[in-house]
Amino acid sequence: MDLINNLSLGFGVAFTFQNLIYAFIGCLLGTLIGVLPGIGPVATIAMLLPATYALPPVAALIMLAGIYYGAQYGGSTTAILVNLPGESSSVVTVLDGYQMARQGRAGPALAAAGLGSFFAGCVGTLILAAFAAPLTEVAFKFGPAEYFSLMVLGLIGAVVLASGSLIKALAMILVGLLLGLVGTDVNSGVARYSFDIPELTDGIGFIVIAMGVFGYGEIISNLGKSEEEREVFTAKVTGLMPTKEDFKRMIPAVLRGTALGSSLGILPGGGALLSAFAAYTIEKKTKLQPGEVPFGKGNIRGVAAPEAANNAGSQTSFIPCSLWESRQTL
Repeated sequence: MDLINNLSLGFGVAFTFQNLIYAFIGCLLGTLIGVLPGIGPVATIAMLLPATYALPPVAALIMLAGIYYGAQYGGSTTAILVNLPGESSSVVTVLDGYQMARQGRAGPALAAAGLGSFFAGCVGTLILAAFAAPLTEVAFKFGPAEYFSLMVLGLIGAVVLASGSLIKALAMILVGLLLGLVGTDVNSGVARYSFDIPELTDGIGFIVIAMGVFGYGEIISNLGKSEEEREVFTAKVTGLMPTKEDFKRMIPAVLRGTALGSSLGILPGGGALLSAFAAYTIEKKTKLQPGEVPFGKGNIRGVAAPEAANNAGSQTSFIPCSLWESRQTL
């Protein structure tokens, strides 16, 4: 009963004309900046934070939430249309979303990302409101053994996601681990492999590597070909509504992604990125239906499931974060 009363109070405060306008403005601004490659939700909120200084507290929070969700969706837009992930959790969307755009199905891909994100965000909000208190205890039972298992799960997922030679996949995982060593040690504060370059003391950003691998790698590959062989592709968004067959394949993928993202988001260190990769891994291991496009070639499930997972994971990741902040305050 308390949950229903609290939700009713929240909807009563939020569903006013003034607050809905602020939410719309926040979503619009967040989307416009989020579509810029390499600018994620955190950087977008940092840039637009001064715009909320003169607002009442409730309106400012609603506008910031709109900016966050707009930027989160904007990252998937660039991933689908131009093969450049706007933020780290949109990296998996590139694999099938860009291929759908190349096939003239950019509209259904964007719709799948939007609908999946909306549904998962709503479910994540309900889970956050209903089960935040008991689930925090589960989150803080995570110890060194559980964190190690989580890292092993990530490495196994990287192998499963890889296509082609297993040796090459393992080699790229080792390269990734070596790149992850660059930065400052959290325990001793000593810089590792920074070569006296101040910019490397913060480490190498994941989104920087992703943009180089997917976007700029393709640009360089095109420039290496003769002018007649170069592939010039411009995505045209026509017909946003997915087909009945698309919905039939999307709905189970969105449900699986939402459940997985909600579960992994509760774990400390999980969040949107791990949820998106795990959801894509599960979809890739699920048997293809007759006539379904293979993954990596424009499968709509490869767009809907990761987008649903990263939004659900973003919501439920507030559970361990909020408890950690409260313990620090105490």
